[in-house]
Order: sequence, then C-alpha cells, then structure tokens
Amino acid sequence: MKDKLIIGRYLPLNSPIHHLDPRAKFIFVFFFIMVIFISHAWLSYVWLALVLYTILRFSRVPLGFLLKGLIPIFIFLSFTFIMHLFLTKGGTRLVEFGMISIDSHGINEGALIVLRLSFIMIVSTMLTLTTSPLDLTDAFDRLFKPLNYIKIPVPALSMMMSIALRFIPTLMEELDKIMLSQKSRGSDISSGSLAKRIKAFVPLLIPLFISAFQRAEELAVAMEVRGYDANSKRTSYRTLEWSTKDTIAVLTIIPIGVISVLIKFIF
Repeated sequence: MKDKLIIGRYLPLNSPIHHLDPRAKFIFVFFFIMVIFISHAWLSYVWLALVLYTILRFSRVPLGFLLKGLIPIFIFLSFTFIMHLFLTKGGTRLVEFGMISIDSHGINEGALIVLRLSFIMIVSTMLTLTTSPLDLTDAFDRLFKPLNYIKIPVPALSMMMSIALRFIPTLMEELDKIMLSQKSRGSDISSGSLAKRIKAFVPLLIPLFISAFQRAEELAVAMEVRGYDANSKRTSYRTLEWSTKDTIAVLTIIPIGVISVLIKFIF
C-alpha cells in the first residue's frame, strides 16, 4: 500500500530539480498553479503538459512511478468528471434518457476540470518528491515569516506541516501491517464486489485511526516533556542558499504563463 501512494513522499535523487532551493520550488509551484487556473483551454493544457513532462525529465522521477502513485487520486477525479458529465449543461445534446442527459459542454468542462486538478496534483507531488520534508518546512517558515507581524503563527504551521508529511509514510506502513494481520485471519479485501471491498476496509480503518491517535498523543507528550513551545523564537542550523539557478528557475514561470495565455486567447 505504501508504494501505491506517493503524496507527501520524498524521493532522494541526484537531479537539477533536487538541488534547487526549496523556496524557489515553492514559488514556482505557487505561480504555476495560478497559470493552470488561468489557462482553461485545451491547447493551453497541452502546452502545460509539455512543461510538466520537461520538469519531470529534469527531476529524473520515473513517469510510471509518478502516475502509478497518483492512481487513487485519478479514481477520485473520475467521479468529478462524471458529476460534470451529468450536471453541466450547454452545447449540443448528445444523450437524453428521461431525466438524464449529457451535453457536449458537460464533457468538455469535465475533461478540462480533470486536467486542471491532475496538473495541480502532479506539480504538487513533484514538489514533495524532489524536496525533503525538512527543506519544505524551512522554506515555508522563511517565505511566510513576515506573517508573524500580523500574529499568524508561522512556526507552528511549519511544525504542523512537517509532522503531517512525516506521518504519511508512517501511516502507510501501519496500514500495511494491519492489512497483513487481517489477511492472516482470513480477511479478503482484494476480491469481490465494490460493496464487499468497502465493507472489508472498515476493520482496517478503525485500528488505523486508533494507531494514528496513539502516535499523535505520544508525540505531543514527547514534545511537552522536552519543553517545546510553539511561540518561542528559534534559530536553525540548516541554511538555505539562494543562487542564480534558483532565480532562473523562478523566472521561467513568466514565459510559461505568457505562452499559455496567448495560446488560450489566440487559438
């Protein structure tokens, strides 16, 4: 199970993307998501798909590994497409059966929304795959540090993000152990109808939630006995160094966004 979900995981590789400053990657991903929302057209999404593939090549993350890990997300996106298929009206009426109808505009909008969400998930996942949780936390803390002046607890939010990212692989390992325990007791969760599989997952979720709460409580106690105070000012022994390559990486979002918008309005 832990190999089938890569959200929040870090893949240590020697690539140009891995060596970028995490703040540069944070800024690039933020503006790239904005470009995705602006570029609501087929040709623009083709252009963004080429950009994502180029970034993937530079990151040296295998395409099959990325897509396989996002299969659970794609299953959710299929339900999003089905909702648009039946609820979004307009264009040419393609299918009509009683109260159920499918229009061309529903298919078009459903596909575009699925592509938009897919691109957002891919670029966000590539950020976590190429950046360690500690670097992500440091980048978040430094980028949003000015918010401390308006009483937003940025260090506490950074700590929460770091703990959440670290808990994901731990919970996946715990789920693997629970699944093996259930299988040794004769439980079968890999066959049967959809309703049967969903019912078989209930004995997995209950001990998983109990384990998650126990781990959270143990972590809270451990932090408390060590005198952790979220409001204390801290220094860091890890330093982030911004270089020319980071500036170039961030500035590449400008031509990417301009080309995407021009494609949308010209074609």
